[in-house]
Amino acid sequence: MLVEGSVIADIRPAAAAPAVADRVLLPGLVDLHAHLREPGQEAAETVASGTRAAATGGFTDVFAMPNTEPAMDSVERVEALERIVRAGASARVHPIAAVTLGRQGTELVDVVSLLSHGVRVFSDDGSCVDDPALVAQILAATSASGGVFAQHAQSRELAGSGVVHSRIAGQLGVEGWPALGEEAVIARDLGLLAEVGGHLHVCHISTRGAVELIREAKRKRLRVTSEVTPHHLVLTDEDVVREGAALKVNPPLREAADVAALREALRDGTIDIVATDHAPHPLVAKQGSLQDAAFGLIGFETALSVVADVLVDHAGRTDWAAVAQVLAYRPAAIGSLPPESVSQLRVGDAATFCVVETESSPRLPPAPVSKSRNTPFAKHRFRSRVTRTVLEGRDTHRS
Repeated sequence: MLVEGSVIADIRPAAAAPAVADRVLLPGLVDLHAHLREPGQEAAETVASGTRAAATGGFTDVFAMPNTEPAMDSVERVEALERIVRAGASARVHPIAAVTLGRQGTELVDVVSLLSHGVRVFSDDGSCVDDPALVAQILAATSASGGVFAQHAQSRELAGSGVVHSRIAGQLGVEGWPALGEEAVIARDLGLLAEVGGHLHVCHISTRGAVELIREAKRKRLRVTSEVTPHHLVLTDEDVVREGAALKVNPPLREAADVAALREALRDGTIDIVATDHAPHPLVAKQGSLQDAAFGLIGFETALSVVADVLVDHAGRTDWAAVAQVLAYRPAAIGSLPPESVSQLRVGDAATFCVVETESSPRLPPAPVSKSRNTPFAKHRFRSRVTRTVLEGRDTHRS
């Protein structure tokens, strides 16, 4: 690979192949769902530390969720985040705006102003937009502009205080977070989507019932997309029984049949993308009781490794074209990034890419670069890892 300035000047045939020897060239990865914590929660992560972690994992573009303090619910607050990004970030950061003021679920933000500023994704992630009237309003408000409503599907009535998958809740002595609490919201929102129009994106789906709802909606040609996290593709509720609060996450890890359904849905395109839901927390927040510990896991640095092990053919070989789709091209399209920002890896394209090394013997991941250490994969061995990330001709990670 020869880079001149910010563009690809030459690609040697070996590097241009989907996979040759032990190296694979991919476009810069795009994460549609991450928590950078700044402003307000800098003990867990900052824009600088979070984007360094993102670059370590091959990501060149990160969509930052709005559950900061204060919430990203106005143009002024989005502009404040953009100033932080300009001061020093290792990836391009795209702010996601809240749906409701303060993420309180009562009053819609000024959608028109935020769209005019360039925001394309709206979410109250961390909280569900429970009010169907507000869901209808945000779908209608973003419909004509190409905006996206990203829903955290968690019914307050059915799962508001749940901690883990209901099947293991009694065993662990905590409240359950039933699959129905996710599926009921998705079913309702798909009905609203059919009536109102717009683009519904369902965040971090975790159940086989959710998969079937989205599959049927796509058959009806509704404009719905969805994501799954790396941890929901690999881990189950049985891991929570063994590891406890370290694996407390929202939505919770489900049972093996759900994991199998999620994997199949990712392969067949029912689930469009993988998003990390990178959710850093200080160590103290993940300690203590399962009931009281914080929800969330970090994911930037291991996402590629997980997906490369999941998207394999019958011979166990990674389908790198599929990896590029679910971790780069499709999330970029959902987030309305300019097509030229995600390289097709051709001469003259933007030099924005990552290099992956594959190994015959799986090995443990290195210690996290993130400011937080709440990774679920410290003990997992992977065959693939990102060794170089380049953004517009500039190395943001190299190992």
